[in-house]
Amino acid sequence: MTPARCRLVVATLWAGSLWTIGYLVAPTLFATLSDRALAGSIAGSMFRNGAVLSGAFALLMLALLQWGAAALPTARRRLLLGIVLAMLGCVLLNYLGIQPVIAAIREAAGPGGLDASPQRKLFGALHGVSMLVYLLQSALAGLLIWKQE
Repeated sequence: MTPARCRLVVATLWAGSLWTIGYLVAPTLFATLSDRALAGSIAGSMFRNGAVLSGAFALLMLALLQWGAAALPTARRRLLLGIVLAMLGCVLLNYLGIQPVIAAIREAAGPGGLDASPQRKLFGALHGVSMLVYLLQSALAGLLIWKQE
């Protein structure tokens, strides 16, 4: 398989994993389960696993871009590299930056849950920012597929 085909397969698998978890599985959990805390816990676990998978896909894409560099025009290679690094940045921001704070707020809420927590608004704001970062990463994934040769 050529490096271009490998890049396309990896980009498609990466995008598919993002889109499946974020726009199919997570909403289904919240629509199906009556316990929102349980739905959030399961979704959070899936997003964490997805973040690890995204990191692996990013490293694989970077290796493929290096391996097939001679076959790519410089401008296209730089564009693809920029998209992959931006997507990796989204993963790191969410996984290492925002999600640990959200988890700490959820844990600190105690038995009363987030509804009774004074940090409920902060939780909601951080959750919203996290969703925007995920949306950006998802859009970049589509662009990554689109810009393959």
